[in-house]
Amino acid sequence: MAQMKPTIQINRERLEKVATILKTVAHPTRLAVIDLLGTQERMSVNDMCEILDCEQSLLSHHLIVLKQRGILHHVKEGQNVYYSLKNKDILKLIACIENCDCSL
Repeated sequence: MAQMKPTIQINRERLEKVATILKTVAHPTRLAVIDLLGTQERMSVNDMCEILDCEQSLLSHHLIVLKQRGILHHVKEGQNVYYSLKNKDILKLIACIENCDCSL
């Protein structure tokens, strides 16, 4: 008599969402922005450039990607644009991966 395989359901939509988030944050500059904004309520592009020691054009590119994917929120005040985390739960992802016992 043949054994029956257990029914396993995979929520592909959920996994696609997770993969998109991981792909979005999988860059050292983007992770640095998220980490930095985890310590500050909001920051201007100029302040982030100074702290992260990177060119404004490069940082702006990464900020646009994070904003388009719904990770960052922005507010324009006069000539300055201030960024903040839309949801601080993204910091849990970084902490979880940081504590992962993987040999890389």
